Amino acid sequence: MSQSTYNKLWADAQVELSSLLTQELPAQPPRPERDRVVFFQRLATLYVRYIQIFRQLEEAYDQVVHPQKRHVIRVILDGVIGRVLELKNEMVEKEFSEYHYMDDVLQDLKLTPADIEIPIPRYFISERSNELQQRTMMLTSIFKMMEVTESPKPVLARDLNREEAIKIIQVAERARQGRLRAKLIGEIHRDMDRQWRAKNPEAADTESAVVCIQKVWRGYIQRKKTKRARDEEMIFLGMAMEPKHQQPCPAATTAQATKARTRTKQEEHEEDFQRSIVTITNKLRDVEGPDMSETMKDQIRQWFVECHDATGSFPDYPDEEDGGSALIFAEKTPQQLMEEIAAKEEEDANNKPKGKEEKKEKKGKGKDGEEEEAGLKMLPSAFLSDLEVGNKTFVDVWQNRSESRNFSQRHEAELIKEEKRKEIEAEIRVQVDELMRQELTNWKLAVDKDKGGKTKAIAKKKKGSKSGKRKKKDKDLTADRTLESLCQELVEQGLLKQTNNVKLQDYLGDYSYLGTTLRQNDIEPMPSLSDVRQVLSLYAVLPLGSQIIHEKAPLIKAILLAGPAGVGKKMLVHTICQETGANLFDLSPLNTAGKYPGKSGLAMMLHMVFKVARLMQPSVIWIGDAEKMFYKKVPKEEKELDPKRLKKDLPKVLKLIKGEDRVLVVGTAEDPLSADIKSLCKVYSKIILIPRPDYGSRYVMWKQLIKKNGGEVTEALDLSSLAKISDGYTPGHMVQVIHGILTERRILQQAKRPLTAAEFVAPLAKIEPVFQDEEEALKNWYAKTPLGKKRIKAATGKEEEEATVKGKDAKKKKGKK
Repeated sequence: MSQSTYNKLWADAQVELSSLLTQELPAQPPRPERDRVVFFQRLATLYVRYIQIFRQLEEAYDQVVHPQKRHVIRVILDGVIGRVLELKNEMVEKEFSEYHYMDDVLQDLKLTPADIEIPIPRYFISERSNELQQRTMMLTSIFKMMEVTESPKPVLARDLNREEAIKIIQVAERARQGRLRAKLIGEIHRDMDRQWRAKNPEAADTESAVVCIQKVWRGYIQRKKTKRARDEEMIFLGMAMEPKHQQPCPAATTAQATKARTRTKQEEHEEDFQRSIVTITNKLRDVEGPDMSETMKDQIRQWFVECHDATGSFPDYPDEEDGGSALIFAEKTPQQLMEEIAAKEEEDANNKPKGKEEKKEKKGKGKDGEEEEAGLKMLPSAFLSDLEVGNKTFVDVWQNRSESRNFSQRHEAELIKEEKRKEIEAEIRVQVDELMRQELTNWKLAVDKDKGGKTKAIAKKKKGSKSGKRKKKDKDLTADRTLESLCQELVEQGLLKQTNNVKLQDYLGDYSYLGTTLRQNDIEPMPSLSDVRQVLSLYAVLPLGSQIIHEKAPLIKAILLAGPAGVGKKMLVHTICQETGANLFDLSPLNTAGKYPGKSGLAMMLHMVFKVARLMQPSVIWIGDAEKMFYKKVPKEEKELDPKRLKKDLPKVLKLIKGEDRVLVVGTAEDPLSADIKSLCKVYSKIILIPRPDYGSRYVMWKQLIKKNGGEVTEALDLSSLAKISDGYTPGHMVQVIHGILTERRILQQAKRPLTAAEFVAPLAKIEPVFQDEEEALKNWYAKTPLGKKRIKAATGKEEEEATVKGKDAKKKKGKK
């Protein structure tokens, strides 16, 4: 694809974005919506449309070469991602569920489930490649030095008892005897065959041999023809892929190579752009700076004179916080400017905390003092203003810009000059303001000595008012230590770990196609693994990947992944780290047991972990077996480990995480029913339930995992039956079975003996599945969480009743007044 194609992709995304902004920012605010279903449909449609724009802009940003265009696309892309997160948060608050099913919206917009898959922006990693490389080198050297790298375990890792040793010897001896017996029987059969042929030399005549060969050959040819005809029919019906398409075609390989070259060109153009910015800025400062300074001084002096002529006195110079002399350059008369400054001072003076009575009066009123109309409204957005500015920049600068002379898509110097003139003007204005403030003071002293004395007093007052009480900073327990030494200690203690190389797309799962239908029939569906993947992208990967998004988007400090063993909770923790380039810290109860004893030791451990996590952000702090920290009753065998050690201190540390800190706590729990649910929910604001895989997800997983481990999926392997039989088994069970079946020897035998579903059934039968009762217990536990309770209330209609009762009570109170 050429650059013009990606430019068109960007332009199409902007057209759609402009349409959405017109819808979201109407001239008159829309009336509140009383029907919750209608309101959610509106939210879901906006969410899906924003995801489409997100996908288009991400692709354009990855391949557009022009550096100035990429900067504009990046601003808009961050805004769109932030808006997607805001809409997701709003959908959760309105539907009281972490999972949403939008089959009807997809059908209306003529989209497929793949079209709403959340893409992971490639710039999360590519733009931090140097930083990540340096960090990896530092951590690798520490791991090598501390000999933390995992060494292969010896064959006999533990002592065998007598029964186990006898059993191993018996197995080996029986296998030896079996091999000898098979060899002896083979020799006997060969001897009998030789004796029979010696007695009947005429039995193997030529004619019977020819007939035998013909029969075998014709059978082979006919089977081959039948298979070819069946394959052609399946290809014609669209139920199988042509062999030529199964291999990567030359065009696809060429396209990938072109994309790689484009990314290299992006780096070259960006470096050239940054050099030009420095050169042009310095040139503008030297050439146009002095003229700007003189012009500003003349304009300010003229303003002094005009104000004195109009009011009889010199004005107060605008403060730097209010914009300084930028207020003077606005198109206003001296009288208007004086009035504006006086009004602002009066407003600041009157801006005092209001009494309880005034608050009560204004509680049920809107901006104009009128009663707010009942219904559902969209929450205010922190990203719509950025999107509006980005869209305006595209329309004003890039939409109709002719680039016929810029075939190589290099930067444009005129645009740099326009942008940098404003910055240089702002810099010079600050310097000029300091000089002109002093000059104005001298003028006042010269004209009116009394006013000059007052001015000095006011100035002193202002200076004195700045020095207020400073907030107490948290004591840094490791102020004298370097980051490298802290990392080394955390690695030595096993608190800072290396992440596994897994991507979010490796977490396989199919879309839940019956979600909307089940909810319409008042049945709460269990989420599919695809839904889990989507939610984790929105709650963890996207906010951690970008500083701008994390600061403005709804803040999520801690997430709990709850589900049975083997559903991939730990894998998801590693995928978050890999997709965002985050560090992984392990504060699991079993990992922290016996480390940093005592209260002071615990405080030091938490301080070190969170300090390094902030300095090397983004960071993920993993707490495995999170339910153990909130045990209702600690089991006897675990009392020595003190699993509840972090229960009091962790919530305190979490409160210190702010929007600028890209630090996320991720807990994983297999048995959340054993924990105190109130304490657990106070720490983890988001609880994501991970169920057993459904039929669609199992089918996809069997197919992909068998291929990944060297197996071939043929007609002999009935995946549909295998997916049906394996109901209740987790992805971990499937991986375990596949590793056991697909040995090196079995992979080599596939050409003569293809894989069959029966081979996987026997090993599966030896593993205990996750039963329906366990899943129902987990589902009932989730219903007791704050979000689960809200969902039940909404389903039974209690919430609406409560809202109407509150409304009636409020009206009665007003009537009494």
